[in-house]
Amino acid sequence: MTRFLDVPSTSKLIAQIGVPRCLSELVDELENDYRRWADFDKSPRVACHSRDGVIELMPVADSKLFAFKYVNGHPVNAQRGLHTVMAFGALGDVDTGYPVLLAELTLTTALRTAATSVMVAKRLARRNARKMALIGNGAQSEFQAIGFHTLLGIDEIRVFDIDTHATDKLVRNLAAFPRLKLVRARSTAEAVRGADIVTTVTADKAYATIITPEMIEPGMHLNAVGGDCPGKTELHEAVVRMGRVIVEYEPQSRIEGEIQQLPADFPVVEFWRVLQGEVAGRENATQITIFDSVGFALEDYSALRYLHACALQHGAGDDISLVPPAADPKNLFALIAEHGPASCVESVTDAFEQVV
Repeated sequence: MTRFLDVPSTSKLIAQIGVPRCLSELVDELENDYRRWADFDKSPRVACHSRDGVIELMPVADSKLFAFKYVNGHPVNAQRGLHTVMAFGALGDVDTGYPVLLAELTLTTALRTAATSVMVAKRLARRNARKMALIGNGAQSEFQAIGFHTLLGIDEIRVFDIDTHATDKLVRNLAAFPRLKLVRARSTAEAVRGADIVTTVTADKAYATIITPEMIEPGMHLNAVGGDCPGKTELHEAVVRMGRVIVEYEPQSRIEGEIQQLPADFPVVEFWRVLQGEVAGRENATQITIFDSVGFALEDYSALRYLHACALQHGAGDDISLVPPAADPKNLFALIAEHGPASCVESVTDAFEQVV
């Protein structure tokens, strides 16, 4: 049987555990999996681009489990009353090929993206970071804010979005965290001024320049989350050149990240090397560090594995028959025939006579 987690069951499960705890435990899972980077069969995601967006498949596997995610990115959907990003995914047993989990991943992707941001910022941001700018106050923003506040000690966030209703929503949703000071900025520049960490989570499918060189201050850590497909960026090219750039998986980041604006030989560092201690993340207190985040399948592997374990522990979701029973693996037709083989034959015969 395959465990199935739809949106209601996943929402209930996350609420039961609590968002801060989910984020904390996901950071641990992500770190454990990134530390065994060499164990995974990796490839850039497969993308199908259209005028209004992109649909992607993100596969990854180790010797035990295979994971994939179906995810879209359609910025125009907000005007249609639809989600800009939505996803589902599966976890399969490598030895048999059998799926063990089929799950919604829209909520879970928001969690794992925020957890990834925190995981990287732990190694790149200055230790005394307390102020963050959050540019883009849409679906991902609460998760980023909660993660940085509860896990990294950020106590002030300056928020800005060109859609003031999105900012209203963010402020309302974060009222449950009274120790977090929210400051509404009137522009990106105002939000960024004096920030230790700058997180961008915008959703415009264009070469945007949300952050420009004059906004940058010594020692800033930039967490560029929103730029995630060819032709879409958030940082001015000159900003990217100013910093030490950390990526998840370089072959994919070259196609979809902020570094797509730069020559193929522009130096970057894959994060797993920082985590394993091969290279330093931040080299000094005044250095500009940039996490050019595009989202990588390994993070979904971690999230799916975590989600599956939580579902089993808390009894969430349902077991479904996604794969036929194997009473006689060579007799697949029997599954149909047991429901009335005569009617099957008769319907085929009737159809044949009509054609003749």
